[in-house]
Amino acid sequence: MSVVGFDIGNENCIVAVARQRGIDVVLNEESKRETPAVVCFGEKQRFIGTAGAASLMMNPKNSVSQIKRLIGRKFSDPELQRDLQSLPFTVTEGLDGFPLIHARYLGEERTFTPTQVLAMVLSNLKSIAEKNLNTSVVDCCIGIPVYFIDLQRRAVMEAAAIAGLHPLRLFHETTATALAYGIYKTDLPENDQLNVAFVDVGHADMQLKILSHGFDPSLGGRDFDEVLFKHFAAEFKAQYRIDVYQNARACLRLRAACEKLKKVLSANPEAPLNIECLMDEKDVKGFITREEFERISAPILERVKAPLEKALAVAGLTVENIHSVEVVGSGSRVPAIIRILTEFFGKEPRRTLNASECVARGCALECAIISPTFKVREFQVHDGFPYSIALSWKGSAPDSDSGATDNQQNTVLFPKGNPIPSVKALTFYRSSTFSVDVMYTNIEGLQSPAKISTYTIGPIQSTKGERAKIKVKVRLNIHGIVSVESATMEEEIEIPVSSAKESHKESIKMDTDETSNNDSAAENDVNMQDAKTDFNGSCVGTENGTSAPEDKPVQMDADAKAGASKKKVKRTSVPVTEFVYGGMSAADLQKAVEKEFEMALQDRVMEETKDKKNAVEAYVYDMRNKLHDKYQEFVTGPEKEAFVAKLQEVEDWLYEDGEDETKGVYIAKLEELKKQGDPIEERYKENIERGPVSDQLVHCINSYRDAALSKDPKFDHIDVAEKQKVFNEFTAVEAWLRDKKQQQDALPKYAQPALLSADLRRKAEALDRFCRPIMTKPKPPPAKPQTPPPAETRPNEPPVVDDQMGEQTTDGSGPAPAPPTEPMETDKPDGANPSA
Repeated sequence: MSVVGFDIGNENCIVAVARQRGIDVVLNEESKRETPAVVCFGEKQRFIGTAGAASLMMNPKNSVSQIKRLIGRKFSDPELQRDLQSLPFTVTEGLDGFPLIHARYLGEERTFTPTQVLAMVLSNLKSIAEKNLNTSVVDCCIGIPVYFIDLQRRAVMEAAAIAGLHPLRLFHETTATALAYGIYKTDLPENDQLNVAFVDVGHADMQLKILSHGFDPSLGGRDFDEVLFKHFAAEFKAQYRIDVYQNARACLRLRAACEKLKKVLSANPEAPLNIECLMDEKDVKGFITREEFERISAPILERVKAPLEKALAVAGLTVENIHSVEVVGSGSRVPAIIRILTEFFGKEPRRTLNASECVARGCALECAIISPTFKVREFQVHDGFPYSIALSWKGSAPDSDSGATDNQQNTVLFPKGNPIPSVKALTFYRSSTFSVDVMYTNIEGLQSPAKISTYTIGPIQSTKGERAKIKVKVRLNIHGIVSVESATMEEEIEIPVSSAKESHKESIKMDTDETSNNDSAAENDVNMQDAKTDFNGSCVGTENGTSAPEDKPVQMDADAKAGASKKKVKRTSVPVTEFVYGGMSAADLQKAVEKEFEMALQDRVMEETKDKKNAVEAYVYDMRNKLHDKYQEFVTGPEKEAFVAKLQEVEDWLYEDGEDETKGVYIAKLEELKKQGDPIEERYKENIERGPVSDQLVHCINSYRDAALSKDPKFDHIDVAEKQKVFNEFTAVEAWLRDKKQQQDALPKYAQPALLSADLRRKAEALDRFCRPIMTKPKPPPAKPQTPPPAETRPNEPPVVDDQMGEQTTDGSGPAPAPPTEPMETDKPDGANPSA
């Protein structure tokens, strides 16, 4: 089982894996710990991660980055519109109101949803993890910002499914940071509580977690990059008369230079900016001090305190209650932010954790905690949901189900800060199909529709034809996604006493159907008295896996017992149909999975094609160098000239007609070259190997010669005829070797060898196979002392069998017979029975 944590950043991604010795951040194909979150679409294949970043400058309009800002958001979202202004690729509005990314792929214009592109990024991260673990990766934990709404969380789950991943949990990034801090921090008190503020200033957002959540989803390190970009774009327009906004590649280069400049200003009071041939073949230069940078960044810096104040207020804490402040994220390196945090909390922020890797490490730790594969130090993670979620439905008049006087009712199921996961149950009274809506109670600042999803519950098939009691279970799952999990109809039925015993087992089953659905989180039962169109707000809370109180079998009172019947509760599942606003249908998800498989196959074919092309090119250069060096003595002059000409012909072909061919063509071309090159390589190889292999055969011959002619007593039991066989065998091999060596020594190095190393090995194996059984034959066991015969039996009479005693004679059915008086021969032929 894989235990992997993915941190999908706006700019870079990090993969952490759990091993027996701890958590490791794995390296990508370029031996780097951070992998760019970039997908570049080419004419033949996709380039993802480090390869995508390398192609970004050359193909900016087909390179998709900052995908984390696009998923699960409407095209009309003002924040999305602001983000699109700085992105070089084209994004339009789809039929469903969500963004569509345009790119030229395989020679034609294609459109992709942000979820599909995120799946490509996850597929690349998955392959990085698999190469490091040497096993398939399916189970994982994925870090997400705490402010992600339900639709964004679903989009991450859908992208993971397309990439072939199964997230055990979508983990809040700040919670992952806190887990990484807590589990590695060895000096934390065991009983006392410490309040630690974790401030995550990433590339695109700022988050804080202190028993509560505070965030600004559009405040991050990239905003400082954008301030520098606009400053220098205006400066270059005035000084050099170039407008970088008119050139996508120039924009990318200037933004990359501004990001580096920001890092220099983190440690230095001033920094220069130099870019060669930025646009219109003009070199540009710039200069800025840290004071000027902070002055132009003042509007951004003023927004830093707002999420801090909000999180403290929600948690009911003051700055005096904060024990320490930890800062992480790439944007936290800006000195002005550290100064603001110090002023706000009254203490210097610490950098205990690796600012870039803490989220991935925390996700891998959470995956290890959930996984049965690893045993992790006990550490409880209590996370809260950042939004308030309500359930809404249409109530009806007392005398009508369909009624013309429908009115909307709702109740808050999961208030802000509700524990994750959690389950609550609601009771409705209905006789026909009805719908409930899951929605946000406060969408201020969310830029999202209030409705999350709609669930249709029914049809309801009541045996009595009247309003039935419908218990609806709503779950806030471990990923922070809300859904109606199930609906159950409960009815009271009468069972005659005469048949009560026969139906005892069935009634028990009906009464206990719900008990199998216990949840690890708290479950509340809310009673909806729709017939009276009022709401009974009383809640019966349960904790730690105890389900909500169920209706017990109704026992009749004493007067009714004479009726010879009693009542039971029958539970029947009611169908639930889900519709998520903006979510992918099952059919669309399956199509996306198939499309990703096709694109991945195309990528793999193209990578294999490039490998074969590189193999041809490498063979041309390598063989040409060797023909003038170590292969020179092993090839004739005409043969060398013909082969060099062939190599030159193939090299010219590679850079002309063979620049873009299929894998099969490159394989055929390499085989064609090897037909001429392999005999030369074989002659060289034989010349190198022949001596050592020949020495091994001579050693084998000498070893058996010494053994066959030895006077050592350990060989005395071997028959002379057998030793003679060994002598004849190694003598024949020795003569063969002498003859072959004479033939080989008479040949030039460029001729076909007369003595091959493979023949020498076969001779050595055959000699050893023949001689070893003879020369290693074990000595026969020593003869046993003879026992005297019984007094009544004469020495020359054969022994007899006593039927009463069961004594064995020479037929082998009893004790061994006495050995003969003559000493036993020890030099019997192989296979003879020494006791016969």
